[in-house]
Amino acid sequence: MYANIIVDISHEKLDRTFQYIVPAEMEGVLEVGMRVVIPFGRSERKGYVVELTDIAEIDVSKLKEIKEIISEAVSIDRKLIALAYWMKKNYGGTINQALKTVIPIKKRVKEVSKVTVTLLVKPSEALALASEAHDKHWVAQARVLEAMAENPVTEQGLLTSKLSVAASVIKKLEEKGVLKCEDYIVFRNSISASSGNWVRHTLNKKQQEIADSICADIDAGINDTCLIRGITGSGKTEVYMEVIDHVINTGREVIMLIPEIALTYQTVMRFYNRFGDTISIINSRLSDGEKYDRFNLAREGKVKIMIGPRSALFTPFKDLGLVIIDEEQETAYKSENVPKYHARETAIELARMNNAKVILGSATPSLDAFYKAKQGDYKLYTLDERAGDATLADTEIVDLREELKNGNRSMFSAALKEAMTNALEKDEQIMLFLNRRGYSGFINCRDCGNVVKCPHCDVSLTLHRGGRLICHYCGYEESYKGICPKCGSKRIGAFKAGTEQIEEQIKVTFPNASVLRMDLDTTRGKDGHDAILSQFANHEADILVGTQMIVKGHDFPNVTVVGVLLADSSLYVPDYMASERTFDLLVQASGRAGRSNLKGKVIIQTYDPENAAIVASSKQDYEAFYEQEIGYRDVMDYPPVKHMMSVKIASADEALLAGASLKIKAESLKSESGAVIIGPANASIYKINDIFYRMIYYKHSDYDVLTAVKDSLEKHIRDNEEYYRKCSIQFDFR
Repeated sequence: MYANIIVDISHEKLDRTFQYIVPAEMEGVLEVGMRVVIPFGRSERKGYVVELTDIAEIDVSKLKEIKEIISEAVSIDRKLIALAYWMKKNYGGTINQALKTVIPIKKRVKEVSKVTVTLLVKPSEALALASEAHDKHWVAQARVLEAMAENPVTEQGLLTSKLSVAASVIKKLEEKGVLKCEDYIVFRNSISASSGNWVRHTLNKKQQEIADSICADIDAGINDTCLIRGITGSGKTEVYMEVIDHVINTGREVIMLIPEIALTYQTVMRFYNRFGDTISIINSRLSDGEKYDRFNLAREGKVKIMIGPRSALFTPFKDLGLVIIDEEQETAYKSENVPKYHARETAIELARMNNAKVILGSATPSLDAFYKAKQGDYKLYTLDERAGDATLADTEIVDLREELKNGNRSMFSAALKEAMTNALEKDEQIMLFLNRRGYSGFINCRDCGNVVKCPHCDVSLTLHRGGRLICHYCGYEESYKGICPKCGSKRIGAFKAGTEQIEEQIKVTFPNASVLRMDLDTTRGKDGHDAILSQFANHEADILVGTQMIVKGHDFPNVTVVGVLLADSSLYVPDYMASERTFDLLVQASGRAGRSNLKGKVIIQTYDPENAAIVASSKQDYEAFYEQEIGYRDVMDYPPVKHMMSVKIASADEALLAGASLKIKAESLKSESGAVIIGPANASIYKINDIFYRMIYYKHSDYDVLTAVKDSLEKHIRDNEEYYRKCSIQFDFR
């Protein structure tokens, strides 16, 4: 037996392991993650075992033996290394790729100076001053005073960035004796906030029953996985907070995963107001130094709750007691980088290693999670009523074919236009959702049918404002000439359905309404999301138009109308999960309307009003959709009924790619695994940036059979390294 060992995991260059012989007396004792002493050069070093194997990577005569195993309690790093090894085995890739995923890289960081802002008057006085400021049209001062009344001690950067105000506004209030500003050096964590301002929300009967049941299981050491299916606005977050409170009061720690796009100021402050500075938050826009600092705070026990997207799962807590995955159906929980792990299954393995509990929550659970709940693998809880006085919005499906017959060629159906007009008259807010970005869709010729495509990718170019044609895959750009490059016809134009054009149409149709647009193009800055959402929350705009990022988890009490402009735009993509994702998006979008005592109205515009996913989403009937969709998956042997592994082979050499994909299939047939093999075939997008892609799919009821196929293929690729040198090969599991 041989052990692959990483010598110094604190070093930022995790680029290789070193192999050692496992002495006979250590066989059966040595485990992945254990700390060992090894001869290294002319001295001895300590390292961690990351893999055990019977394959020698170099001449055995050149390998040295491990000196000793260091006896110690199970360390944080050992757990993370063991998790990395599990990820490698279950999702493919190299151990180094897995290690880089789970272990925070140490970076040299500078001290950071920040400014604390403290309210010097009572919150009631601040609100009175805010009212006066509104009367004098000092809107920025009013927003700051209202925010400070809610959080009397906060950080200046929060006020300036989240509320979109200048530092000079805070300075003026300081000069008036209302606020006090103080500089301090911080060890970089998230924003600070006062926890003394929190008011406990009384849980309703159903919420309390679920919280009590989960807490009782935790106390009894029953660390199974549970799924809370709660309709939009049913108060899942309040249940989470009750359980979190229970766990941290026992001295243990909590990781809460939230999709990146739902990490808003609103969401953050709900947790800060209850738990204060025991919380830290990470997101993809932080620097490496900031991320490392926050993970280090967790390692040292200075924070007890980590909130963030998928990467927060690898927080190095000493005594992890609970992992929560909110909106667990989100595709963002599936990594697109090797190893292509899913946060849900990885969280369950992490919890098993730590004797911790996992809570999954969603209004529209993934079919994977709900199938396992139905099979008894997960414990299922249901919240089927909205919290407080709120009720589900009324939903209307509009047939766009009928609108065209009636001569309406605008983006707004008669029903949507009427609902928007009524809402604007009542000073209520509106959200318009389109699952696309850009000024328009593809450019095609009316004479020869040619679609203008990227020369480097097998996708159409998209027309943006200013006459720019852009590829959203490789970034290629060219000017729009208005002439078909194939036949020279001038009868060429865009199939228009983009957020920019919708914004322009709103300004024409409702000239007195103020509009905000939220898509990838308007949120590229570090605080792009929060700035737009804060403006909308402050009612600085009447209408918010955007892509799917506007429909995830936001709570705007004054929104009464939600319009889904083209419900079927995500329905006919070449993916067996298209119906599931469409249903999820439509239910989430519908859930943004009527979240307070104001009644909501949802208009779903579609060319396919009889589609099962659209009909079920209009009724927010998850069970009906699940039964229909799981029947389809069963017939087609798709997940979650069967497990599926895909192998993506890529190469700039098209002939080599064709031969390599056939060779890989032939090799997998030798294993006689019983897996159904489909392909090889060209990927749905065959060429991206001059690289060609082919796919092979494997299906089987036993996940372990597919991982065994992966292992044998990885060995085959290693043994024929020279042949596959110009190919990239990735494994993906569903």
